[in-house]
Amino acid sequence: QVQLVESRGGLVQAGGSLRLSCTASGRIFSIETMGWYRQAPGKRRELVAGITSGGSTNYADSVKGRFTISRDNAKNTVYLQMNTLKPEDTAVYYCHAQSIEGRYQYDYWGQGTQVTVSS
Repeated sequence: QVQLVESRGGLVQAGGSLRLSCTASGRIFSIETMGWYRQAPGKRRELVAGITSGGSTNYADSVKGRFTISRDNAKNTVYLQMNTLKPEDTAVYYCHAQSIEGRYQYDYWGQGTQVTVSS
């Protein structure tokens, strides 16, 4: 099992910045990919950004150039730096970890944290 604990989100004005963090515990040795998803009211959960244990990253087109994901393997923590925030970034943000043990793959989720961007 892997447990994920996210930092608190918050309310920020459009154009502002916010950093989220997520710390993993438990069977952390098995974690391959960590990332952030978000879900706005009435919408499906979508990938925001992901990062592998080797440091490869991918981003949703809507956040490229504004958000940066990073990972501190020594602290078992992944960060999401969000700059130039827009009202459409308002959502519940979920930390995600994918672990691989042998031929099995597991997905773990944080509890979610609200990010609200005011116009």
